[in-house]
Amino acid sequence: MSDSSAPLAPALYLVATPIGNLGDITLRALDVLRQCDRIACEDTRQTQKLLNHFSIEKPTVSCHKHNERQRAAEFIADIQAGKAVAVVSDAGLPGISDPGTVLAEEAIRAGVAVVPIPGANAALTALIASGLDTRSFTFLGFLPERAGERRSRLEELAAEPRKQAETLVFYEAPHRILETLSDLESVWGPQLRAVAARELTKLHEEFLRGTVAEIRADLIARDRVRGEFVLLVEAPPAAQAAAATHATLSERIAQLVSTEGLDEKDALKRLARELGQSKSDLYRELQRERAKRK
Repeated sequence: MSDSSAPLAPALYLVATPIGNLGDITLRALDVLRQCDRIACEDTRQTQKLLNHFSIEKPTVSCHKHNERQRAAEFIADIQAGKAVAVVSDAGLPGISDPGTVLAEEAIRAGVAVVPIPGANAALTALIASGLDTRSFTFLGFLPERAGERRSRLEELAAEPRKQAETLVFYEAPHRILETLSDLESVWGPQLRAVAARELTKLHEEFLRGTVAEIRADLIARDRVRGEFVLLVEAPPAAQAAAATHATLSERIAQLVSTEGLDEKDALKRLARELGQSKSDLYRELQRERAKRK
């Protein structure tokens, strides 16, 4: 049980906050936020909403990716002077694709205690309800924003010498989800098993399960794609992934023709744009692929 009567020892407290539903907060997290001397926030405005909801009045200070290292010395001095500093991100666990890692590293280096206050995390929340294998998984955070870099990163992941299927877990923004799904389809093929989880623990929580092509088609059909996503894929073993990659181009063209009503010329043009290649180079690759199958 939580013991709010025990005073907080001087330390850096990494406090998990709700990822959607405010009920995600733990009793221990509330105790720490109520008793600490100050709260380091990714966004003070976002954290203030949480503090107001639970009637917590504590001084807050911004600590984001641009000033985390500078803040570390300040917080370490506070803790060495006997104060307790709580660290929160906008949602979930500090340090998981959010500020917190640098603070923890610097505090440990300075001999200051670092105390984790566990709680909600979007990646694990999505994983346990995905239906994909939870025994072997890798969390990779956000993929690169630039199309070429994102595609290269996925190709690197596909080339890893994987002996058995592995669940890969990504975060993705709503305005990039379709591009990322397209890249996944290009690299691993349209039959790649995937799950897209959005609005986790909120009123409109949703899990889209199926192949990457099916999920992409579902989202394309919507007027608007909303909510932050956790995207999970079942990365196949290396040999299976290689086979899927070799067949990707013709399969993707067939998929675009069947699901979006494009003719082959327009489908090829679309793929060239998405892959960052010239249409003529892609056409020659398609011809070579077809020639091999004859």
